[in-house]
Amino acid sequence: MILIVFAAAHPAAGQNIMATNEVSVGQPGAGDKAPEATQNEAGVALHKRDWRYTIHASDTLELTFALTPEFNQTVTVQPDGYITLRNVGDLSAAGQTLPELTQSIKTAYAKILHDPVITVDPKDFEKPYFVVGGQVGKPGKFDYRGEVTLTEAIAIAGGFTDASKHSQVLLFRRVSDQWTQASIINVKKMLDSRDLQEDPELRPGDMLFVPKNAISKLKPFLPTSSVGAYYNPATL
Repeated sequence: MILIVFAAAHPAAGQNIMATNEVSVGQPGAGDKAPEATQNEAGVALHKRDWRYTIHASDTLELTFALTPEFNQTVTVQPDGYITLRNVGDLSAAGQTLPELTQSIKTAYAKILHDPVITVDPKDFEKPYFVVGGQVGKPGKFDYRGEVTLTEAIAIAGGFTDASKHSQVLLFRRVSDQWTQASIINVKKMLDSRDLQEDPELRPGDMLFVPKNAISKLKPFLPTSSVGAYYNPATL
């Protein structure tokens, strides 16, 4: 199945600053249907997803029981995604947000405690990050330390190289465990028009790729497992 086709042709005139191209080949099977994109106010296809930190393996969490402090404990998420709770046993934690995990722990302890009041605080966890690759001065993985836009992220990564195709910057955003949304950003048009209101704000986990060659077609959603292939220098 061909996911992305590269060509030397230039993008069509009047191309939007940000766009997701139509699927051209290889529709997903019924059991692996890609999520549907929605339209934002500017008419750009974007998948809605409010970012919340999710628990990962090796995260260390501090559990505080306000009414029963004898149950206070510190737990580490095991490689299989489970935590072991005192007097309760194992509980699946990976992939849950903090509010979701807090409720799961309350439900587990409700079997032995009456209306437990529990708070969950992350003490050692995977720090939010974004990735910039391709034709930039310093490609790599960078800490996400608050609001950062696409052009700011490129600047942090050393800016464009002379070989960059900055009219077609790729933005990969994970929307589920199985699917990642792919968008093409016309940074050249944005900068030429000096309209930074169109400069998209990144979210933790976003990946940018600045190609060397023009891109003719890009699927709006890609299997998450395949996205890493686009960061191979031989790909673009």
